[in-house]
Amino acid sequence: MDIFARFLELVYPPKCHICQTFIADRKDGPVHFCEACLKSLVKISSPLCPLCGTPFISQVEEDHLCGECMKKRPHFDALAAPFLYEGGIMDAVHQVKYNGKTYVAESLAEFLAPFAKERFGETKGFLMIPVPLHPGRLRERGFNQSLILARAAGSALETSLDFISLRRIKYTQPQTGLKRSERLMNVKGAFGIEARPDLKGKTVILVDDVATTGSTFNECARILKKAGCKKVYCLALARAVW
Repeated sequence: MDIFARFLELVYPPKCHICQTFIADRKDGPVHFCEACLKSLVKISSPLCPLCGTPFISQVEEDHLCGECMKKRPHFDALAAPFLYEGGIMDAVHQVKYNGKTYVAESLAEFLAPFAKERFGETKGFLMIPVPLHPGRLRERGFNQSLILARAAGSALETSLDFISLRRIKYTQPQTGLKRSERLMNVKGAFGIEARPDLKGKTVILVDDVATTGSTFNECARILKKAGCKKVYCLALARAVW
């Protein structure tokens, strides 16, 4: 950090993007969160389902397929998220979605790029597609938080951003509060492909803020596979334990 940047921080000390407290003793580099909020982020670790990413509360240390994936394999090739949807991550997502603080999403995207490389390997040349909002919902909110995450993370991953091909063609009620079966029905037929883009043989990373049952990701992956995509990886910022 240069002298001028240090001077600016003395005059305008940075605030944590989650709790809004001043960040003391800031280290070099882009730091947007205080130590307390960083400690509140609960990382997902093994044991978990290697396919849908569901974490297990179990004494067994090895990863293994969950019951849902054994009963019916999802259309996506893997779903992963770095954090559990609780604590600071939940607060941050709420600030983005319900208070319009889009800069928080840009900061949170810094966690996604290194995680995606660790989970999916080399991503250069992949197609990054955000889970789309219905045009009506987009007008209501004014932005798509998934697109913000995808754009910010994609530049670090050297992927191409495509927010046109996958469209939400049915206005659905929010998934929050719905049962698993209701979530599946709610998103069925909700997505489509715009103007038949050339997706044949492409490897896609689908991006959303939160995954719960994976129903939305799975329906999007089904449509993308039908359009010719070779592989579809799903990347969420957080995973709600279902």
